[in-house]
Amino acid sequence: MLKKIDRYILGKFIGTFFLVLMIIMSIAVVFDVAENLEDFIKNEVPLKAIVFEFYFNFVLYYGNLFSSMIVFISTILFTSQMANRTEIVAILTGGVSFNRFLVPYFIGATMVATGSYLLNHYLIPTTNEIRSDFEAKHFNTTTRSSFQNIHRQVRPGELVFIENFNFQRRTGYRFTYERFENQEMRCKIAADFIRYDSIEGFWTLDNYTIRYIDDIGVERLERGRKLDTVMPFKPADLTPGIYDVETIPTPELRELIKAERIRGAETITIFLINHYSRTSWPAATYVLVLIAVALSSRKRRGGLGLNIAIGLIICVVYIFFMQISVTFATNGNLAPWLAVWLPNIGFGILALYLYRIAPK
Repeated sequence: MLKKIDRYILGKFIGTFFLVLMIIMSIAVVFDVAENLEDFIKNEVPLKAIVFEFYFNFVLYYGNLFSSMIVFISTILFTSQMANRTEIVAILTGGVSFNRFLVPYFIGATMVATGSYLLNHYLIPTTNEIRSDFEAKHFNTTTRSSFQNIHRQVRPGELVFIENFNFQRRTGYRFTYERFENQEMRCKIAADFIRYDSIEGFWTLDNYTIRYIDDIGVERLERGRKLDTVMPFKPADLTPGIYDVETIPTPELRELIKAERIRGAETITIFLINHYSRTSWPAATYVLVLIAVALSSRKRRGGLGLNIAIGLIICVVYIFFMQISVTFATNGNLAPWLAVWLPNIGFGILALYLYRIAPK
């Protein structure tokens, strides 16, 4: 059962968090309104749609995205105030250990992290889809439709290459399909041009060549000007990049990742990074809260201003570290899970060091 001092610290934790969150989101909304006001007026967007379809979901997304950083700053803020008023000294000299002093902080961190985790995995994708639809409708935003040099494994042992494919038109140039059995090619289809009939559900191949190879290596060649045929893939199977991964709930994202692994999709790294980030960002709350308490629990000569300055520097470094590791995962050989968790690991070591020296 929580003691009076626990309720006092937890109340400050939650109260300061929501206060800082409200201030930061209010500033963000004001700047965004100033930037988009002309588009709102020009497109005659209803006020209700602006408030509930766009800015409600805007605040929910960015507030949750930076919740760990906001917790970090708010923890430094109220803990520094407690230190300057010698409240922490009174608590510790009253027989409360530093470990016991941390309990209400981690209760608060658990509340924020749990809420962020649930939002990331289940609610935020839905609100992102509503916000994305609003932007597409009123801001005339468009998604990428043309893709070059597509290499896909549509099924185990079935490979597709298209030099250029337009998703909106369902057309492609320089098409090749290869089917293997026991690591030996059994069929190869090549065509100069392909197009998909979404009503009939078949592909049309122009200037095609089909090469069949039987079990004993005998080849049979077939050529023609036009062929209507059913293929083991659809346009969406060739261009997974059209998905906005941030609008996909986690259960569906897991299934999509499984399908993309089978197809050998190059964009699977992006899906994996987003999937792992939905857990790593809430987990960062614990690391940053421990750093914040260790830094601000001692009364300093620079006072509150110095602690906030140090906190902002740490936030910038953390975000920079995250971007660097994600870049290495996207463009290099770093595993996506390691790229996402590496900042937490690095700052976790820093947090443990500060935690050890803080009581002294």
